[in-house]
Amino acid sequence: MARIKGAMMTRKRRNKVLKAAKGYWGAKSKHFKMAKQAVLKSGNYAFAGRKMKKRDFRRLWIARISAQAKVNGMNYSTFMHGLKLAGIDLNRKMLSELAISDKEAFAELASKAKAAL
Repeated sequence: MARIKGAMMTRKRRNKVLKAAKGYWGAKSKHFKMAKQAVLKSGNYAFAGRKMKKRDFRRLWIARISAQAKVNGMNYSTFMHGLKLAGIDLNRKMLSELAISDKEAFAELASKAKAAL
């Protein structure tokens, strides 16, 4: 039986890593050994970044809701508690969109939240 050489798969694997490292500075985009390390590291950064993106957006939405709730004479926590008691089930993303684009609707929600408290 003939011996199977691994050159083709090795070349494919190396090209895949070098393609992922395209645009990296210096030898990180040219040398396989350095490119492999850089791609692994960037993958870890990307993974962490996807998690942090969710945290950052939630923080932004809460800041927007809080600012608009203060305009309506409430703080964030009492506003959210009032909505929960009133049975209004809107997520923070939608509430922040209302706070930006439709201030009258947000004021109506704030009055319902006050009434429920």
